[in-house]
Parts: sequence; structure tokens; C-alpha cells
Amino acid sequence: MTSVRTTRLLPQAYRPLFAHAGFKRLLPALAASDLGDGMSVVAVAWLAIEIAPPGRSGLLLGAALAAYALPGALGALLFGRWLRRLPPARLLAADSAIRAVLLGCVPVAWAAGVLHPVLYVALLAGSSVLHAWGNAGRYALVAQMLPAQQRLAANALLSSSVSASIVIGPALAGFLAMVVGPAWLIGLDALSFAVLAVLVGRVRAADGKAEARTEAEGTSPAEAAGVSRAGADRPSAGVQLLRKQPELLGVLALTWFFNFLYGPAEVALPLHVTDDLHAGPGLLGLYWALFGAGAVLGGLAVGALRRFPLWPVTLGIVAGWGLTLVPFGLGAPAPVTLACFTLGGLIYGPFTALSYTLFQERTPAAWLTTVLAARSAALLTAGPVGTALGGPLISLMGPRGVLAASGIATVALAAVGAAVRIRSTRRPASRPEPANASGPCGAAARP
Repeated sequence: MTSVRTTRLLPQAYRPLFAHAGFKRLLPALAASDLGDGMSVVAVAWLAIEIAPPGRSGLLLGAALAAYALPGALGALLFGRWLRRLPPARLLAADSAIRAVLLGCVPVAWAAGVLHPVLYVALLAGSSVLHAWGNAGRYALVAQMLPAQQRLAANALLSSSVSASIVIGPALAGFLAMVVGPAWLIGLDALSFAVLAVLVGRVRAADGKAEARTEAEGTSPAEAAGVSRAGADRPSAGVQLLRKQPELLGVLALTWFFNFLYGPAEVALPLHVTDDLHAGPGLLGLYWALFGAGAVLGGLAVGALRRFPLWPVTLGIVAGWGLTLVPFGLGAPAPVTLACFTLGGLIYGPFTALSYTLFQERTPAAWLTTVLAARSAALLTAGPVGTALGGPLISLMGPRGVLAASGIATVALAAVGAAVRIRSTRRPASRPEPANASGPCGAAARP
């Protein structure tokens, strides 16, 4: 009875999800992992600052943040031949288990007094080597479990879980970092991945049945997309299919540059707190908590955006986020920039759910994991490259200058994207072009 009453309190779009037994088991496991990652937003950065040699905190911070994600792109290319054959639940469990073990080594090494910066970066890098496949497994599993009309709501819940973890995780980490130290917070992150690795096993039975149904359907979905199953073992198989989907390539290109320009801001924010504001981890946690609160509200409201075309919405999100960073460079006081970061989260909130729903709808079921892994691999190179660039930029411009430059460049990206989009939609009217020559944005469609 309590479950029924709780379900009735939910918006109509989300009620069917909680009637699905497999999704109800999966969501708490993912939420536990998201909370651990939310704490690591503060812990990874703060531990890098603590163990960095004098005068090298910016460089180590950029290296640590890059190592926490960038090797996932390499893992997507190297292990595609074997991993794409695994059901999504097993991919998610394997990624979680590796993260649990290697991240768990960080507090052990710190307690033993042997956590050298090189070892720290190596452990973070190893923990992320299957991240592209784990992330692909997460969203492929949701697409496998649920009918098409429920996927946008499910994606919104998953992205809102990540955003909610940024509300709770950094705020909790900002307090605990002063009590137990950031190394132990990374240990808690490892524990959360261990929980996910165990609990995701509960959905493997249903996952295996769905995989069997997919295999029984034959090769027609992939062939209909113009890619044979014989080429599925090549690491480039997902890229090959993406090349036949101009719209997906356009979304991927926009997202890549969006994440790339965000990278320097992620490095600059902790140093802005310490160097410009002369504050501690509590304020850094508050920044991320308010961003997450805005992103939760924005993500849960994603259903209202379904009525609008994809490109105006996504370009508006990109430009809006960029504008919220500009006040940092103007020397705005902390209360103003905290409000800007909250607004930035609200604007950004719908972006992830819209993007994943589009990929789920445009990709054949038998190829979804491969394509999502290729997507994740591409995007995993964006943010880390940006964060690695952030260290040298901070040396030249200072944290405030980097935050403002990141915002201005992001607004410029939205303007360029809008110009390319307008050109691609006008070109067929003046001169017929092949279907795949419409430019990076592709044909107009709704997510």
C-alpha cells in the first residue's frame, strides 16, 4: 500500500518506471554509485592539492582529473572486440568492480604513507579504463529493459540521480574532508562501486533473456543501419555506424566541444576557492551542491522540452551555461557566483537525458552498447583534455580568468553551432545535396 501511495505522488511520466521490478532494483544501486562519485568531485581534487609538490598543485590537479576519466577512451578502443559481446549488466558490473578495487587502494596507500603523485594518478587512470563500457552498459540496459515511450523519463531519472549526488556528495565531502581527510572519501567512493557491482547482478537474469531475444531477431536491425554484424568486432564498428547518422554526429560534436570547454573550468574552480576567495573545501562543496540542485530540477523537467526541436534546446543550453561563468571573471563576490552556478545547473540539467534518448531512438538495439561505448570514448577525451589544458592556462590567466574564458568560448561554440545548423537546413532549399552531406548537425528531428 505504501508503495502504491508513493507512486501516486510521482508525476505521471515516472509512474510506470516504478512498476518495473528490474528498474526499481537498478536505480538504488546506481544512486549509491552516483553518491560516491559526487563526493569524489571534491575529494579527488582536494587530495591532489594536498599531495602536490610546492607550486605544482595546478598541474597535478589537472592530471588527476584527466586520469579519472581519459583512459576510458583507450579502453573503449582496445577491448571492444571482447566487451561488446557482453550483456549490458555485465559491462556495468565489470567497470564497477575495477573501480572499487583500484579506488580502494588510494586510502590504503595514503594511510601507509606511500601515495606518491605518480601512484595517485596511476590508480585513478586504472579505475577509469572501462568507464566508457560501464557507462554504455548503464544506458543500454535501460533501453533494453523499458519500452521506447518510457526511456526519456528513465534517462531523466538517471541524469537527475547524478545531479542529486552533486547536491549531496560535495556538501557531505566538504564536511567530511575536514574531519577524516579526502583520501577516505575516495575509499567511500570505492565502496559505492562495490555496492553497484553486487546489486547490478540482480538484473542479470532479465538482461540475459533480453539479450537472447535480441540474438533471436537476427541481423536485420544492424543491416538496416548499413553496418553488418560481421564488422561488429572491430573497435571502429560504433564509429562506422555513427558516420551513417549525421544527426547523431552533430550532437556528438557539439557535446565534445561543450565538455572540452568545461574542462578548464573544473580545474579553475577549486583554485578559485583557495587562491581568490581564500576559503576551504566547504565552499567548493557548496558550489557543486548548488549546481547539482539546479541540475536535478532541470533534469526532472526534461519532459516539458519534448515539444521543442532538438537543436534550439541544446544550443540554448550550451550558451546559457557559458553565460553563467562570465561573472567569475568580472570579480563577482561568492554569493553572486554561487547563484550563477545554481542557474548553470538548472540550464544544463536536461542536456544529458535529451542526448541519450536521441541515441537510443536512432540506434538499432543490437548495436546500442557499441555505439554508446563509441560515444562515451569520444566524450571521455573531451573533458580530460580540457582539464589537462586548465593547469597551464591557470598559470597564465589565473583561476578567474580561466573561468571567464571558458564561459565566453562556450557561448561562441553555441553561436558557431547555430550558424552551422542554419546553413545545413538552408542548403537543400537552394541546391540538392546527398543525405549525408548536410554538415555536422544533420537533419532536424526531435530527441
